[in-house]
Amino acid sequence: MARRPGTGYLGVVVRRGSTRGLDWRLGPAESGLLGHLAYSQRLTVRSRTERNWLGPSPSWAPQADLFSPRSSHSGGKLTLLCDAKTDGSFLVHHFLSFYLKANCKVCFVALIQSFSHYSIVGQKLGVSLTMARERGQLVFLEGLKSAVDVVFQAQKEPHPLQFLREANAGNLKPLFEFVREALKPIDSGEARWTYPVLLVDDLSVLLSLGMGAVAVLDFIHYCRATVCWELKGNMVVLVHDSGDAEDEENDILLNGLSHQSHLILRAEGLATGFCRDVHGQLRILWRRPSQPTVHRDQSFTYQYKIQDKSVSFFAKGMSPAVL
Repeated sequence: MARRPGTGYLGVVVRRGSTRGLDWRLGPAESGLLGHLAYSQRLTVRSRTERNWLGPSPSWAPQADLFSPRSSHSGGKLTLLCDAKTDGSFLVHHFLSFYLKANCKVCFVALIQSFSHYSIVGQKLGVSLTMARERGQLVFLEGLKSAVDVVFQAQKEPHPLQFLREANAGNLKPLFEFVREALKPIDSGEARWTYPVLLVDDLSVLLSLGMGAVAVLDFIHYCRATVCWELKGNMVVLVHDSGDAEDEENDILLNGLSHQSHLILRAEGLATGFCRDVHGQLRILWRRPSQPTVHRDQSFTYQYKIQDKSVSFFAKGMSPAVL
């Protein structure tokens, strides 16, 4: 299977320097900037009337009311990863290895690459996806392989990607049921995993497979109600920004997720084109809904260089090759 470009990396390194806000260093065995930002903010949910998102029967919907004012306690966080004119998969690999090292129960819906691809990169990051799957820590849905099975083989039981066989599939209920079953707590004497995590790479593929943006947003809505609020876990999803003004479905999906996310990491290619010493820039939008409007959001922009075993971040114009 062909690998996406720029995925041979290990930890994340932010170089120290005289520039403000760069007093961080991230290593493969440390919590890291990206992982810390993913769940270190508190969420306050505003009251809103919840509607039936997925069809006339709400019997499968989770019990947690995401928009209830009684749900003002802190729940899990949704992190949105976005890439535009570059490959942002290094962020996916970082979060996957980070949560596995943190002893979290991870449900990984991989729609863009095979298990072997993520496993090879995971070994460089110091984690074994094979061992994590064998001991039940990692539940991996291999979209590439599953899509072939669904299309060409009759399924005795509903498949998470069952919509591929249905001409007028209106929702992603089987996929949601798969996620809920994978992350549901197991009754045992002691807690085996710290908390559940849902990781999706990437949601844009669902649009390419024929699902509408509203159906994908409905799926995320119910996953948030289950994973973030009922189970107090986190979610990390990747969406590709094609930059095509005529791609309305992708714009609806990206804008809808942006309003729901607590942390947005947007990897962008350089406006000046390819550079050997700077591969792109990362925009970080850190949202704080519980804070007053003036102090609610914080935004940072750093440039980065992807190396074989690390990713270096630095302020604009502060590349070691320039200084």
